[in-house]
Formats: sequence, structure tokens, C-alpha cells
Amino acid sequence: MRFFDDLPPMDFLRSERMSFVQLIIPVECAHRAVSYLGEIGLVQFKDLNDDKSPFQRTFVNQVKRCGEMSRKLRFLSDQINKANLAVSAHSALQSDIDLEDLEVQLGEHEAELLEMNTNSEKLQQTYNELLEFKLVLMKAGGFLVSPQNHAVPLEREMDENVHANEDGEAVAFLEQVEKTVFVVFFSGEQARTKILKICNSVGANCYPVPEDMTRRRQVTREVSTRLAELETTLDAGIRHRKNVLSSIGCQVWQWTMMGPDAFFNGAKVLTEDALCCFPGWCPAFAKPQIKDALQRATFDSNSQVGIIFHVMDSVDSPPTYFRTNRFTHAFQEIVDAYGVARYQEANPAVYSVVTFPFLFAVMFGDWGHGICLLLAALFLILRERKLGSQKLGSFMEMAFGGRYVILLMAFFSIYCGLIYNEFFSVPYHIFGSSAYKCGDSACRDAHTTGLIKYREPYKFGVDPSWRGSRSELPFLNSLKMKMSILLGVAQMNLGIILSYFDAKFHGNALDVRYQFVPQMIFLNSLFGYLALLIIVKWCTGSQADLYHVMIYMFLSPMEDLGANQLFWGQKVLQILLLLMALVAVPWMLFPKPFILRKLHIE
Repeated sequence: MRFFDDLPPMDFLRSERMSFVQLIIPVECAHRAVSYLGEIGLVQFKDLNDDKSPFQRTFVNQVKRCGEMSRKLRFLSDQINKANLAVSAHSALQSDIDLEDLEVQLGEHEAELLEMNTNSEKLQQTYNELLEFKLVLMKAGGFLVSPQNHAVPLEREMDENVHANEDGEAVAFLEQVEKTVFVVFFSGEQARTKILKICNSVGANCYPVPEDMTRRRQVTREVSTRLAELETTLDAGIRHRKNVLSSIGCQVWQWTMMGPDAFFNGAKVLTEDALCCFPGWCPAFAKPQIKDALQRATFDSNSQVGIIFHVMDSVDSPPTYFRTNRFTHAFQEIVDAYGVARYQEANPAVYSVVTFPFLFAVMFGDWGHGICLLLAALFLILRERKLGSQKLGSFMEMAFGGRYVILLMAFFSIYCGLIYNEFFSVPYHIFGSSAYKCGDSACRDAHTTGLIKYREPYKFGVDPSWRGSRSELPFLNSLKMKMSILLGVAQMNLGIILSYFDAKFHGNALDVRYQFVPQMIFLNSLFGYLALLIIVKWCTGSQADLYHVMIYMFLSPMEDLGANQLFWGQKVLQILLLLMALVAVPWMLFPKPFILRKLHIE
């Protein structure tokens, strides 16, 4: 134990030390202070209204208004994206935007766009009806000469339904739908009424067609004129809508970055009596940054009274905060998905940087597929600045966030793939020729059967001759299974050792005596011994059956091992390890609960 006591306390592998602070902020600079602190993201405010429902909290009405403003921002952003407009994210931000003015501007922009959309839809509907009327008039002559059904060709209708704007880009007003022109001959008003009802029920549009050829041509010219006017109007509307969206595009990006509901979402945790009292937690290293942000808030608000920032004592358990960077962030997210470590507990994400991608590679192991993963990861990393400023899809966003995880997966997959000698599941003689050859000159297949070992083992990884042989599957499955056992036992030992350092860090001798020690004894008496047998079997080339050894270690510990004996004294060692495992179980389960109960009663 003295060796472990002399080791460093692993300060960099634990969560950050937290300080309980209190901010006394004047009303006139409260909004800027909370906004600047939100940009830093290193303060967690304490909820002083945890006994109130969300509808009884301070600023609940302002939060609702900000939610409505966020909805309008999303509406404007969707309209800009649908118009395929590129918005520059590097324009200068406005120094000061009042939330009241912002609410008015957003309302005006939304109302203007809604009105333009409504007018555009009406004009498009009118345009489409006139277009159908024109096509009906064009086909009516043929119908009147020979009453047969004629289908309007899809290509012709689309040519009529698509026109070009001033930039030469095609603008389609409707989806591509094929329609059929037909004529109905009837007699009497009653039949006419029934036909109109039937047409309305199936969504058919009815148009009056003059029987006189001269009158029909005149109506066709009038419809064509109206269509030309509507195209001009629609072009003007499209240009106007594009100009409006371009003018507000940069502002929408700025307003979105502001997060108008940030202040009120933070301030609603306060009590109405102490509106400007902000208690909360922050990392100890972040105090200078927080003070600098508060000073800027005071200066920008032209406040005559400064913001008071002081550290306080608290009996509450501090929150857990791990400092990450763009490399470790994805690994921390993976670990936090399973559970967040306690305050000042050893951070498992540090070890997951290696263990997670390596265990993936043990399963994935193929250096051909690993190269594909490597190219994908390098593409994401080399373009991370450009991709980070774009809106990505759900899958692409997930891949971009884990780009460094994919990178390490690729490296380890290439390494394990070289060990497995698999390139897209095909073996290659990369490190020299095989150690096996055909034992008989008449051997028909010198790659799979009748092979004998004639030289030193293959230099690195699995010998290519195992591929396609009758013993390939048993050999490789046994290899990977035994390797998984070794890695699993090593990882479990790592977790138990970390529990010792945590107990030592928090001064908890109870966990060391009744948790760490029996767990180490139990794990290594059984699974650690199995790992030892695997290594000994690999090194000696023994044919011992490890399944038989482990099963009869429990069922018949006094039985002679016979051909399954790997080393001298194995039987005595197995009996000793079995007794230690049996003693470790009650040692691990019973003393600690009773001791804790006694301490609780005292």
C-alpha cells in the first residue's frame, strides 16, 4: 500500500474543483452580466425557486415572450434556407439590441413574409388555373372535331409550368403532375348539375369552352396575355422576397447568436425579493474570467455601482465539471451518456480515449476497412473549421462530433487488422512468406490442407495459411475469445484500482478495506487465474483444456489434473485461490453495510 500512497493524487484526471460564489448585480446591468456569463459557460446558478412551479417563477411571462421570439427566428431561418440564400456569419454584430425592439422587428418581418407567402400562393393558384384553361382551349378544337380523350404530355405541361427568373434559374410553381383533358357532352340543366358535382368530388376543374372557333381563339389570346402578366408579377414577387430575406438574413443570424431568452431563463431561478442575487457554482480556475466578464458588463451598462463577486462556503455537494477540448469532448459525452461521475471522482473518459476505440478495433479489426475510416476521419478533421460553421444533418452532425473518436478507431483498426492479417477479409503475405508448406509433393492444394511447419513462425500477426484451412474458424475464434478475456480482465482491474485511488483521495478507509481488497482478491482468484492460464498455454504450446480446468476447479478441486496440468504446483494453487475467492465474497458483502449502519446510529 505504501507504493500506492507515494503516487501523485491524479489532479488532472479528476473533475475540476468547484467554488460556491454569490453575485450581487445591479438591475441596470443584470441582463448584460447574465448574457456575458452565458457566453463563457462556466457558471451554474443555484435554483432559489425549486419550491415553485414553472408558472409561478419570476419572469415567466418574459420567458414565454422570448419563446415566441425564438419561434419567429426559426420561421425566418426556415424561409431563408428554403430560398437557398447564403448568409454570412462573419458580419459585425450589433453592439446593443433592445429586446423590446427585437420583438417588434421580428413581428414585422414575420407578418411581411406571411403576407408575401399568402399572395404568392394565390397568384400561383391563379396562374395554374389559367394554364389549365389554356391547355383545355388548345385541346378543345380536337375534341369538338373528334370526341376522344387526350392526355396532356407531362413534358409539355412542365415546360408551360416553369419559367426563368432574371438570374436564369428555373422556378417551378407546382409539383410535376400529369393531368388529362376531357370533354363531356350532355343535354339539360339537370345533367349539367350532376356532372359538376361529380367533377368536384374527384377534384376535376371545369372550364367553359366556346363552340365558335373565332371566339375560342380570342379567349386563348386573353388567357395568354393574363399568363404573361402573372409571370411578370410572380417574377417581381420572387425578386422582392429574395431582397427582403437577404436584408434580414445577417440580422437573423445575429439575433440567433444572442439567445434572447438566455437572461430570463437564467433569472427565473431567482426570488422576487433578491432579483439581483445570483448564487451558483463555478470552477476554481474560472474566477478571473468571470470577474472580467462582470467588469465588462458593468462598463457596457454604464452602471454607477459595480458587481459584487465573492466566494462563500456551502454544505451542498458541488456539481461535476470536466474540462474538455475538441479532442476529448466526444469521449466525455460517451461516458456521460452512461452516468456522470461524482464530484472529484476519477474521470473514466481519460481512459476511454484509449480503451473505447481499441476495443472497437478488436471487434472490427480489418486494415482495409480501417483505411476507409481513416480517410473519412481525416476529411472531417481537415475541414472541421468549414463544417463547424455549417448546419449539418443529424447523421453528419453525429459523425462530425465524433471525428477524433473515428480517427482513433481507424488507427487501432489498422493495427488489429494487421494482427488478424485481414484486408477486406483477404489475407496477404505482408511480413514475409508463410511458416507452413505442403508436406507432400502430390498435395493438390498447398494452401489449405496437408500443411506442415517448416520454418520460424510468421513475423507479425496471423499466418496467411490459416485462411481457408479446416481449422481456421476454431483457431481464430479461440484466439479472439482468449484475447477478449485478457482485455476484459485488465479493464476490470483498472476500474477496481481507480476505486482505490478515489477512496484514498476522499480519505475513505472503509472502501479500501471492505471493497477494494476483497474485489481484487475475488476477481484475480478466478478471472485473473484464467488469464494466467491463457498466457501460459500460449507460451508453452500446451494442449490443456482450459474449460475443463476452470469447471473442475469448483466441482472437484482435489482431482488430479492429468494432461490439463500446465505447471508444477497448479493443483495446490487452484485450491488456495478457490478458498480466497470464497472468503472474499462475505468479506465484500457483509462488513461494510453493518459498519455504516453502526456509524449512522452513533
